[in-house]
Amino acid sequence: MISCLKMKEDNVRQNSLKAWLLAARPKTLTGAAVPVMIGLSLAFVDCREYGDDVFSWLAAALCMLFAFIMQIDANFVNDFFDYARGNDDSATRLGPLRACTQGWVSIEAMKQAIASTTVVACLVGLPLVWYGGLEMIAVGLLCVVFCFLYTTHLSYLGLGDVLVLVFFGIVPVCCTYYVQLHTVTWQVFLASVACGLVIDGLLIVNNYRDRYNDQADGKRTLVVLIGADATEWLYLALGCTACLIGLVFWMNGHVLAFVLPLLYLLFHTFTWLKMRRMNYGRQLNECLGETARNIFIYGLCVSAGILLL
Repeated sequence: MISCLKMKEDNVRQNSLKAWLLAARPKTLTGAAVPVMIGLSLAFVDCREYGDDVFSWLAAALCMLFAFIMQIDANFVNDFFDYARGNDDSATRLGPLRACTQGWVSIEAMKQAIASTTVVACLVGLPLVWYGGLEMIAVGLLCVVFCFLYTTHLSYLGLGDVLVLVFFGIVPVCCTYYVQLHTVTWQVFLASVACGLVIDGLLIVNNYRDRYNDQADGKRTLVVLIGADATEWLYLALGCTACLIGLVFWMNGHVLAFVLPLLYLLFHTFTWLKMRRMNYGRQLNECLGETARNIFIYGLCVSAGILLL
């Protein structure tokens, strides 16, 4: 394993396109896309009541693009500050290798990338003020601030899961819907909570894998606080709870939006069983990849269920 990783490292030229792609972590973009997909699906269906011209495709594209850029920005911030703290020692790291630690991206280049990506995200999000009002500025600023606070402070206090629920569930789903219809219904809010719970599974399995390293580094994640056994059951409960909340779709006339995500729950359960069996080590990266896949399946199933009336 070590020799393979070394070969991969040797094949990456510093600050090359390949290096930046690795630093951007494209696989994590599913977590950014899914809440926007769900918010757009809900908005599109509700806009039909007011006529086809009510739904803005430009606003939809800006929401998705902002989510993607902020996710990449968060990955850059995480990469840089974990390196600065010394949390990415290659000898003990169980997760995928990081760009700064491996030397794929220079420290100065990463600083510049963080600044540039943050500015670009703000510029992309700014036109949403036209659609959603000045309150969109406050939302954008909160996204930027907590993007930095998560890695630098809040993830060390067991608050990472709360931030995932808020910024990968409530904020993107509700705000994506809001810029189209200038309101948020209780059904949309519940859908956003369900989405946040599903995406939190990614953080749970990540911290489950790293629990011993995090404990040694003084990083008090939720997994460290509640222990491995409780975390395993929490992971399963997140998917089950999200699907139960999906009953709101059924009550609102979107039966398929409740039924189709049961396919996600099946995959989620299989991943949970594998996670319990593996328990610890780099092999859990397989569960991390499957969780990302499952999240995308959930997003597709819910969105399709909403649109297929």
